[in-house]
Amino acid sequence: MKNGFIALDENFPFFPIEKVFPLRFNEDSFYKICLVVETFFNRKMYFKLIFMILLVSSNKDIASLNIANQILQHYPFQKSPEEFQGNSIYTTHLNQKLVKLIQLNEESVTAQNLPESFPDAELIVFVSRHSSQSGIPTLTVHPSGNFADADLGGLPQTVSVSPAVAMRDALKMLVYFQQKLALLDYTVSFEVTHHGPSLNVPTMFVELGSSMSQWVDIKAACAVACATISAIEMFETNPAQKAVIGVGGTHYNKKFTAMALNGEAVFGHMIPKYAVANVDVSLLRHCVERCLEQVSEVLLDWRGIRSEDKSDLMAALDTLGLVYRKI
Repeated sequence: MKNGFIALDENFPFFPIEKVFPLRFNEDSFYKICLVVETFFNRKMYFKLIFMILLVSSNKDIASLNIANQILQHYPFQKSPEEFQGNSIYTTHLNQKLVKLIQLNEESVTAQNLPESFPDAELIVFVSRHSSQSGIPTLTVHPSGNFADADLGGLPQTVSVSPAVAMRDALKMLVYFQQKLALLDYTVSFEVTHHGPSLNVPTMFVELGSSMSQWVDIKAACAVACATISAIEMFETNPAQKAVIGVGGTHYNKKFTAMALNGEAVFGHMIPKYAVANVDVSLLRHCVERCLEQVSEVLLDWRGIRSEDKSDLMAALDTLGLVYRKI
């Protein structure tokens, strides 16, 4: 299926689905259509589903491998004939979405060319470790990209497309599985945008941290795996959905996290206090444009913005005519 079209196999062109069957196509009827068409033509067929979602792990990351193993244990992925970087690709169908689970031979943050190998991906989700000197047990979600130099992969001053609703869903499901699995010593939080890659595809990280003790915690890896799959199952593109950009505060902004969990806002990119000095009209416009959903306003963690950065930030907001609100 591709923009309302269906392919019978590699040797056939795409045909409008209504010319194959005189009915209104919808997701619920997809598998019935597949079965009837396959029976009618009596041949192996190739279908392109409405969404292809790429789920990414790395063999350079023990937490990532543990999360991926939990996904394979708890969900019906099958080994496919395909490989990527010499590693097997596993696939499944979740809520009429084709999901591919791959393993990188590099760190996730450096996978800048990944979309070239998977051009049909509508969403890329990295499962990975979260690292911090504090060592606090943490389950996190964040978009990717850089507001300044590309010290940790990606491109300078370039962010990925942020899937705001998917990040909100992953955050909520992390809380759900944290409680369900009694991971009482873990904190669930958004992180701000802070590392690569910088992709032209909706991209998010769902992470397990913050030290080796947590990276090898299988129960916590299971929570991340289940939250990730739950968010993927719920994923859809809705051009009418509104989102916000968050500016200010710490790397783990408690206000933004609470607002998302309470249904008060759906966050795309989040710019922390330490990066606000880099924000100009161009970068702010870039963050707005690089959101899968329509950005309706900018939320300012006003006390979490340095006084010397406020005037330039407000000038940039006014130049772009963006609605903003101090929280």
